[in-house]
Amino acid sequence: MHREPLAGRPYPGGVTFSLAGLARAQAEDRPAKTAISFCGRAVTYGDLDRRSNQAAQALRRAGIGVGDRVALIDRNCPEFFELLYAAAKLGAVLVAVNWRLTPTEMAFIVNDSTARVLVVGPEAAEQLGAMGDLPLVRLTVAIGDDYEAWLAAAPGVDPGLTTGGDEVVTQMYTSGTTGLPKGALITNTNLGTQLELGSSLMGVHDRSVTLSVMPLYHIAGSAGALMGLYAGATVVLHREVDPPAIVDAIESARVTFAILVPAVIQMVLAVPRVGGRDFSSIEAIGYGASPISEAVMLRASEVFGTLYQLYGLTETTGAVTALAPEAVVGHPERLRSAGTVLAGHELRIAGPDGAPLPTGQVGEVCVRGPLVMKGYWDRPDATAQAIDRDGWFHSGDAGYLDDDGFLYIHDRIKDMIISGGENVYPAEVENVLMAHPAVADAAVIGVPDERWGETVKAVIVRAAGEDGSADADILAYCRSRLAGFKCPTSIDWVAALPRNPSGKILKRELREPYWAGRARAVN
Repeated sequence: MHREPLAGRPYPGGVTFSLAGLARAQAEDRPAKTAISFCGRAVTYGDLDRRSNQAAQALRRAGIGVGDRVALIDRNCPEFFELLYAAAKLGAVLVAVNWRLTPTEMAFIVNDSTARVLVVGPEAAEQLGAMGDLPLVRLTVAIGDDYEAWLAAAPGVDPGLTTGGDEVVTQMYTSGTTGLPKGALITNTNLGTQLELGSSLMGVHDRSVTLSVMPLYHIAGSAGALMGLYAGATVVLHREVDPPAIVDAIESARVTFAILVPAVIQMVLAVPRVGGRDFSSIEAIGYGASPISEAVMLRASEVFGTLYQLYGLTETTGAVTALAPEAVVGHPERLRSAGTVLAGHELRIAGPDGAPLPTGQVGEVCVRGPLVMKGYWDRPDATAQAIDRDGWFHSGDAGYLDDDGFLYIHDRIKDMIISGGENVYPAEVENVLMAHPAVADAAVIGVPDERWGETVKAVIVRAAGEDGSADADILAYCRSRLAGFKCPTSIDWVAALPRNPSGKILKRELREPYWAGRARAVN
């Protein structure tokens, strides 16, 4: 078997990056080095390769082959990487499902992805009955003794398949303006490009110790962790966000790098006596995915040191622009910028007709380059709307470029709310609200929140004859039907919603009082 390269640049013979090749090459180069440190357990690069071989053979026995989907529902765990590599070694695709969703929402993704094998963690295993019918799932495996027995029954022999750059390796779900989740198809080339550019930009190397606390079903979490494995570093993996544990890990494990969302940064800064802890090992922190206040940004710089602000989406395999610390020296106004586009990519601001707009004029942020996803799973119309015939991805974010090419995000064209790094689509929440008998009309907007960046507010018109439903009743109704992060945290009752002549709700008008006097920071 020939050696597959780690980087996106081709080796002799034209072989380029593949996720399966990454597992194989790192196991060859550093088999005894700890790849993942998790809850007192050390998984070496050799272990990761061997166990992913076993998982690949077990999946093959279950009928999984090229193009098939394997779903995983669990909090952060080493099994994510074993299954990701295993699927890649078969030409299959891992679908990591957001464990914070309701059972019905999880079932929609499992069914939409056509997953034939479902692997669940302990919490998800308890919710299987509530998920209802999963007609395409042939095998369900519970992480723990069941999973270990499943692996032990399979040989640790690499299937030996080599996939190309255009082959899909992971399907990450992101909602659209209709609220229906769509699976973004992320390829070998997408991932390889992100890992090479990201590790180079933020100085992740084989002596790094990277901290992974963001959920692995999210592109920020998975790409950040894989960046460490790509570089041959040790990844300190936490099952979920625990601010005191993050502080302890940075100090005790001598963490050098992490990717965090602003809400987590703020939680860490609130840990008692955090300023007195030894964070001298940190070389870089990348942050993005939601708004951040300038005060938090400056405080984080004092505590952590070097910060890189990142802007991107699931559809761009994570960060596609970056604001490096040196770019702000002498230019404090750039603290509100999302930085400049990454090497090998193009960024432009487009008007309603798709034509590029001049410097300083607000329009839609469009990106072109190898980080742009292949498309949406089984959604050709949505793919055509998102990626035009010239390969430009239309982000749905509104922004402008300055004379030096720095991007400033102005607002969101698609009304999406990002709360603590989680995408919330108003249409989905509005559909639930409109089903409540006390609600005649409803609009959902994002309003500033010091902890989460922004949070969900419902603006409701009460139904005729209804006067008894209190805020608590509406909120409880939403919590029984939606994931917690999607639920409104406050309600305004109004006589009527503002609409234009065609009947569209004027959400900008609803948002304005809450965002007055603030720079709209969207990362």
